[in-house]
Amino acid sequence: MTLMVLKPGMLSTVQDRGRYGFQHLGVPVSGAMDFFSHRIANILAGNGADEATLEITLRGPRLRFDADALIALCGADLSPSINGAPVPEGKAVRVRAGAVLEFGESIAGCRTYLAVHGGFDVPVVMGSRSTYDTAHIGGLQGRALRQADVLPTGVAKSSPYPGLARELAGSKRNFSFPKWAVNQHIEKLGRSPQLVRILAGRHWDAFPAAARDVLTSAVFRIAADSNRMGCRLDGPGIVASGPLEILSEAVTFGTIQVTPSGQPIVLMADRQTVGGYPKIAEVASVDLHLLAQLRPGDKLRFELVSLAQAQALWLKREQEIITIREAVEKHLNE
Repeated sequence: MTLMVLKPGMLSTVQDRGRYGFQHLGVPVSGAMDFFSHRIANILAGNGADEATLEITLRGPRLRFDADALIALCGADLSPSINGAPVPEGKAVRVRAGAVLEFGESIAGCRTYLAVHGGFDVPVVMGSRSTYDTAHIGGLQGRALRQADVLPTGVAKSSPYPGLARELAGSKRNFSFPKWAVNQHIEKLGRSPQLVRILAGRHWDAFPAAARDVLTSAVFRIAADSNRMGCRLDGPGIVASGPLEILSEAVTFGTIQVTPSGQPIVLMADRQTVGGYPKIAEVASVDLHLLAQLRPGDKLRFELVSLAQAQALWLKREQEIITIREAVEKHLNE
């Protein structure tokens, strides 16, 4: 099966869990910005954890299916519709051949994830299908979707939700979906300011108490020049007590660096492999998906938590995902 790109949208790229094992060669990890929504979409579509999804940013594409397909959408509310009829998120959706999926107004959040049963059949480059468009690596020809692209999907290994297929075949509708959904497990987007939990970073103690208090008490805005590499934050400056020079060292998803201007940058999926700015904090893994859903101009504030608290939150989230997977698997044969 293939998807014909009738309109590419603002930034639609194929992403998976990322390209690990090559950072020592200067190759970024990339992967889904909101890994939580990416995972849930794959679970709903009956896919394994390694399948790629389509990450859709703010203004979505228009896509035509050349065959019946099983899909799922999860993440931001970008007003998805199929042939003009609103399509639900957080559900498995069976789509008829020839149907057109498109997106409208961005209601809440920044990125939504489209999973198709069987995944997307693009080349695996250094162990990943993720797009890193700066170096033209991975995805569909190493770039975002363009008009008239043909996006191939993988061969379906099973036929999940046979009831949906029968329902669609027996109706004149363009898509069908079950009554159940997993929306109750997904945090509501659009809170202002969004709370993001952080841990003290490697250079936390190198900043005076007043600077640390600014980070944990001030409200910041996502700057307009933020992207998949990093979120620049507008707000009060975080000033060190004196010149703070460090040797470049490893960084990770969620590292908060402080530039000489005092403005923090949160490194994201397409981050560089090393950095020379001081690392005042690290975003807790459990909240990275919330940060990925913030749009330019959105407000956020940080709350300091301990390592033990961050680990407990992460374990709770993983248990939620296990619960969702088990619940969905009960419906795969219905």
